[in-house]
Amino acid sequence: MDFATRPASRSAPKYLQVAAAAIGNALEWYDFIIFGFLTVVISRLFFPADSEYASLLLTTATFGAGFLMRPLGGVFLGIYADRKGRKAAMQIVIGLMTVAIAMITFAPPYAAIGVAAPLIILLARLLQGVATGGEWGSSTAFLIESAPAHRRGFYGSWQNTGQGLALLAGALMSTFVTRSFTPDAFEGWAWRIPFLFGLLIGPVGLYIRRHLDETDAFLEQRQDKKKNEFMSTVATHFKELTICIGLFSGATISFYLILLYMPTFAITQLDLPLSDALIAQSVGLAFQAPLVPLFGALSDRIGRKPILISALLPYLGLAYPLFVWVQTSPTFVNLLRPPRLQRSRAPSSVFQQEIALQVPSRMDQ
Repeated sequence: MDFATRPASRSAPKYLQVAAAAIGNALEWYDFIIFGFLTVVISRLFFPADSEYASLLLTTATFGAGFLMRPLGGVFLGIYADRKGRKAAMQIVIGLMTVAIAMITFAPPYAAIGVAAPLIILLARLLQGVATGGEWGSSTAFLIESAPAHRRGFYGSWQNTGQGLALLAGALMSTFVTRSFTPDAFEGWAWRIPFLFGLLIGPVGLYIRRHLDETDAFLEQRQDKKKNEFMSTVATHFKELTICIGLFSGATISFYLILLYMPTFAITQLDLPLSDALIAQSVGLAFQAPLVPLFGALSDRIGRKPILISALLPYLGLAYPLFVWVQTSPTFVNLLRPPRLQRSRAPSSVFQQEIALQVPSRMDQ
């Protein structure tokens, strides 16, 4: 029997299961993402270098180290989830993330313990990478296995909704500390407050996940004598896996380029205050989070392919021009809105005309 045609839980309503999974997912991603918002201050404290850009690059590389571990976390914790259950895997994930966020929260700066400081941060990011790799697969499998056949897009969309809520919480918390403390106090100790908040909510996520019920799909699979080994699965579904990796890569690049890198870009390239960048980010995320389940529900009606194409094509065509435009006119307002489109007899070239008027030629600079 197809898992999607069966009820997900005998002891709890589906919407409570999905809500619990989405909340736990948001708490988990908050811990991973807050590092990206505070990259600039972390670079100064833990990765000092002769050049500010060298320091920033070292911190960004450490942030990226988490991504090196995500495939490993996805594979090993995914196998564990298939054997022991989605719930068991998601509990391990939030435990790993809590340990990692504690390491960052209480890590002494480079000035206090020297090279051990960046090594602590690096190890914490590696643990976070393992955790998020397992989080994505386990929580997505849980959500989709909880869905009726005609609502998979809507249920699965709560994975990204959780990420959006985590980003919004991280942006708001970072805005609060940057606006509430002096620059000296912020770099001295207040930057730890968002991480401390993430540490405190770790037990909340663990509590939520302990009270989830396993999906019927997993319970049925566990009773099946035929075991799906990892290598046989890869060999049998290699084409499908390759396509999924490509689709997921496009979405991930878009996510981190627009949503997570923007505060660093606004500070280093636009010379805007961190608080302004985070406020602009919060406004965008306040729109993004509720739109995800709406498009998930729409994909149940018209299919996944039209949604994917209509989302990725604008990223490919507009990402670079918009970055150039906002760099030429670096204001808080321009972080919130696209270029003004004026009426023209040649509508197809309106955007190009706007860019041409506001972006001077590189040869003239």
